Amino acid sequence: MINKKVLAIILGGGQGSRLHPLTEQRSKPAVPIAGKYRLVDIPISNCINSDIKRMFVLTQFNSASLNRHIKNTYHFSFFSSAFVDVLAAEQTPNNKTWFQGTADAVRQSMHHFLRHDFDYFLILSGDQLYQMDYELMVEAHIKNNAKISIATIPVNSKDATSFGILKADDQNVITSFIEKPDASLLPEWTSEVSNEMKSQERHYLASMGIYIFNRDLLEELMSDPSTNDFGKEIIPQSIDKHKTLSYQYEGYWTDIGNIDSFFEANLGLTENIPKFDLYNKTKRIYTRARMLPTTKISGTVLEKTIIAEGCIISAAKIEQSVIGIRSRIGRESTVINTYMMGSDYYQTLEDIENKNINILMGIGERCFIKNTIIDKNCCIGDDVRINGGKHLEDTENDLYVIRDGIVVLKKGAVIPVGFVI
Repeated sequence: MINKKVLAIILGGGQGSRLHPLTEQRSKPAVPIAGKYRLVDIPISNCINSDIKRMFVLTQFNSASLNRHIKNTYHFSFFSSAFVDVLAAEQTPNNKTWFQGTADAVRQSMHHFLRHDFDYFLILSGDQLYQMDYELMVEAHIKNNAKISIATIPVNSKDATSFGILKADDQNVITSFIEKPDASLLPEWTSEVSNEMKSQERHYLASMGIYIFNRDLLEELMSDPSTNDFGKEIIPQSIDKHKTLSYQYEGYWTDIGNIDSFFEANLGLTENIPKFDLYNKTKRIYTRARMLPTTKISGTVLEKTIIAEGCIISAAKIEQSVIGIRSRIGRESTVINTYMMGSDYYQTLEDIENKNINILMGIGERCFIKNTIIDKNCCIGDDVRINGGKHLEDTENDLYVIRDGIVVLKKGAVIPVGFVI
């Protein structure tokens, strides 16, 4: 079994400042997506679907909720060698610093990995949305006697300047690599891609940040403490020295790098045929199994909307929105183009009836919410109007952040009655 020879390393990323304020109280892999999942569920589910069941998740910022999610979610048989372990940055006698980059994170954690029996490292990012069979990539790596394999995806000229771009020969062996090239250099960096990709003008091969390394080679590379990052240092320095294979992938893939891409990826799930398929039996996305009641909807017009379990909805209209677990939306409210993450718990009927709570969790009555991300446990009073869009300037205060016209209500924010943005 090929996959018994593979150990997966999922990189949790840095402080996640471009996803602020969603990363204010949680690490990037723990950010909720699609109403009921976490970002880290994507690479873990891809591994499980590829029969790779030994995984480490590396993180150093706000890792408590990530630890809790993984502990409550991924349980394997006592008689299996499968596991998902979180490794937070730790100070040791030999190392007193935090992770300085992706490669440094792997280097500092290497002593944990080497206790296991495996031949190949599979290195993944914890903040991407895609469904991929890693087994096929591992098979290609072994078949071609590669030392390193990089998953690549064709991109257009507009996107190419934001990625590491590479060129490969007719055997898919990478011959050159450039990090975030200037637009003027792009004519020299076109690659051979499928006719379908050509028709979409996607002529450039971008690194997806998904790597396979032979165990002995990565051990050798990690012995040099001067290299801190895979994309900027390890990969460019290795191409001429070690056989590096391009594994071309043409499915849906997006990097959740900022609020705009996060918002777009979530609302994209509401399309009639979404590019990211949550309904594929062979590519299931796993997450924590919650024993929640069914969702109850009264008098609401729904259009292109995803609603998770455990919700109580009396809204007038919800359109092109994702409504997360345990959400409550009051009467005569309208929600458009919005991702509502939901709540971690229900407020008790006793507290509600005794008026112990001034503003209930969820969205109140007669509200209008558009172009908004509502983080967990927000309390929005009656008659609130939030109309996000490009007409709004970027700003931040204790209750919300505005980025590129998207209003992001911070986790646990209490929005008073009649408030207007």
